[in-house]
Amino acid sequence: MIAARSLAFAAVFYLWSALTAIVMLPLLLAPRRWTLAAMAFWATGVIAMLRAICGVRVEVRGRQYLPAGGALIAAKHQCMFDTMGPLTVFADACYVMKRELMKIPFYGWVSWKAGMIVVDREGGAKALRKLVADAAGHMAHGRQVVIFPEGTRTAPGARGDYKPGIAALYRDLGQACIPMATNSGRHWPAHGFLRRPGTIVYEFLEPLPPGLPRREFMRILEDRIETASAALLEE
Repeated sequence: MIAARSLAFAAVFYLWSALTAIVMLPLLLAPRRWTLAAMAFWATGVIAMLRAICGVRVEVRGRQYLPAGGALIAAKHQCMFDTMGPLTVFADACYVMKRELMKIPFYGWVSWKAGMIVVDREGGAKALRKLVADAAGHMAHGRQVVIFPEGTRTAPGARGDYKPGIAALYRDLGQACIPMATNSGRHWPAHGFLRRPGTIVYEFLEPLPPGLPRREFMRILEDRIETASAALLEE
């Protein structure tokens, strides 16, 4: 039954994505916020299909920690859906994306128009400086900068290697950092097509205040995200 529902969802998901991509093409000439609103509309449709077809619900906790204006969010990353679901929560999200994703037709174009931050993971210190500069510019306009500190997806229960990008943003932006935990990989695995019934939870955690020493910041951030994510997997 799960396999049949997952196949049905995959078919509807790609049809919905293709249709919305076509509709969004003219928005490449429209204001940026229109494109971001269209992406959130697309994500809302995906959430509705997940619930109706696969019995997967989406719950957001800790909204009180998320400001309406500029913010730095460090998010656990377990599956592709992590770039979709939270779009319906943020007022003006700006994801940090690897450069390779911008080469994907439609997705890359729309992400560029939405003003996402593109990072060259092989660019070393120069890329890190550009990341900080781009993030500062977006945050000055009240956007929420979202970064996956592990740099890639990790399996549920696994800990990735937290990269220096989040430490540089935290230090140079002088902003509090809001951790976000999730259990998404249990219901939308990083690989394969099965979508398992249950509840995907995105939980915003108590912000880390600005000014912590780098090593202490990284230790606390990782501990909060991993501990909360593990607790969600046990529910």
